[in-house]
Amino acid sequence: MDVLSISRELATDFIGQNLLYFASVTSTNDIARQQALGKSPEGTAVIAERQTSGRGRLKREWVSPEGNIAVTVVLYPDRKNLYFLTMLAALAVQRGIEKTTGVKCQLKWPNDVLVNGKKVCGILLESKASVESVDYALVGIGINVNMKIADHPEIAAIATSLALETGSEVSRTELLRNLFIEMEKLYLRLRAGESILAEWRDQLVTLGKKVFVRSGDEAFEGTAESVADDGSLLLRCADGKLLKFNAGDVTLK
Repeated sequence: MDVLSISRELATDFIGQNLLYFASVTSTNDIARQQALGKSPEGTAVIAERQTSGRGRLKREWVSPEGNIAVTVVLYPDRKNLYFLTMLAALAVQRGIEKTTGVKCQLKWPNDVLVNGKKVCGILLESKASVESVDYALVGIGINVNMKIADHPEIAAIATSLALETGSEVSRTELLRNLFIEMEKLYLRLRAGESILAEWRDQLVTLGKKVFVRSGDEAFEGTAESVADDGSLLLRCADGKLLKFNAGDVTLK
């Protein structure tokens, strides 16, 4: 990865301008957290060729071999915008991928990016916040770029990579650059008081589908009817009851 050229040709004001690059880390979120606690500039991005303890939502392992993108961006958002950062990240990934490769992506609630029904990206948002303010937010993004899915049979049935979808190697440098540009555009809109909810909602393949939702130790079945203003999933059960989920694991039927 040509890290120097990412920032040298990057058309952003702050996201990605302060780049920290590592050959191997436990997790880019771990390094980014240290940066946030030290008040590194907003938009600081931590990139790693490989993560030894990469993780996704619900404390699941995230397979992160070389050839992929593992990046975490440090932000200091207003409290009112914290819930929208997962939406921001998903949209930025979708647009960055399409701009770089032409591959069309879909979004699955709450934060997966799919290509042809298979997962190509996962997003992990971590934050330290109180009722009134946010100390920091970490937007962790893992994109399957040039990995050989066949080498990882444990995820082959549910995951894909951009190289597999396009039939050729994809420039991670160009993809990161486009990702940072799209993230900054969306973040500046949030700062200006604009909503990105409708754009995110319109890309969700989850809505209108019969789904299983696992939340904690409980499982629910119904139709994913819509999302609330904070991005929560609204599930219509067979008995007509409408349930709201702030987080959970969704399986499309």
